[in-house]
Amino acid sequence: MKIDQKLIEEYDQNGAVCLRNVFDKAWIDLARVGIEKNLASPSSFGEKLKGDKSDGHYFDDYCNWNRIEEFKKFAFESPAAAIAGTLTKSKEVSFYHEHVLVKEPGTDKETPWHHDQSYYPIDGDKVCSIWMPVDPVPRETCVQFVAGSHRWGWYQPIKFETTLPYRVVDGDGDRRTYQPVPDVEANRDKYNILTWDVQPGDCIVFHMKCLHGAPGNASRTCWRRVLSTRWLGDDAVITRRPWRTSPPTTGGLKTGDRAVSSNFPSSGDTTIKTTHVFQKLE
Repeated sequence: MKIDQKLIEEYDQNGAVCLRNVFDKAWIDLARVGIEKNLASPSSFGEKLKGDKSDGHYFDDYCNWNRIEEFKKFAFESPAAAIAGTLTKSKEVSFYHEHVLVKEPGTDKETPWHHDQSYYPIDGDKVCSIWMPVDPVPRETCVQFVAGSHRWGWYQPIKFETTLPYRVVDGDGDRRTYQPVPDVEANRDKYNILTWDVQPGDCIVFHMKCLHGAPGNASRTCWRRVLSTRWLGDDAVITRRPWRTSPPTTGGLKTGDRAVSSNFPSSGDTTIKTTHVFQKLE
């Protein structure tokens, strides 16, 4: 069984697609436990950002799957790998890392508009993230995407806390041209912006070069807890960037190597798993 072709085409065209009811309660509960463990014990990558007008925090942390068993189990046993493999048209995908994204009730800190791939030492087009909430997320709080922007080229990575661009430390490390991120928020009428109301069990899959951002969480009672997993398909290889990459690891690989290693474990043949994953969509 295969995912509906219209959804694959939507992902190809827009760079982002919402899949409904593809993770059952057991996976949601597992991810929720892992997120709570991560909140209680952040890594050195963890940060809590605060806006100017409220007391709520925006927490994010990543690359904890080796120490938080729930994240490892989710990555290697859930439908996520097959979802990534199907939408990127890859027979094999490797698990890059997980990223926890939490906005407490009353958080006015916004996620600035950006795309992900320029942060990473990864080249290739078959690359995606699976953004999976463990709480109901209304459209007003959900991540937003500029449709088609995954085909627009490369954008400078920016710091979430300051929105300043990353500092160039190796001008010869990468010869491509990086554009400043456009001011999407001030010119929303010029873009086709996608967003959805999502429930636990749903997910949003998006290309790593698709521009996206997110509002704060204005609710005084509801959390917005998300487990995002990053996936590298058949054509993903290690590359250099002119700045310190985030996360700052190449998995022990050299420039040009296929992005599969003990740090980026292969999921195996994703075509074997698609029957299990997409039964609910037929």
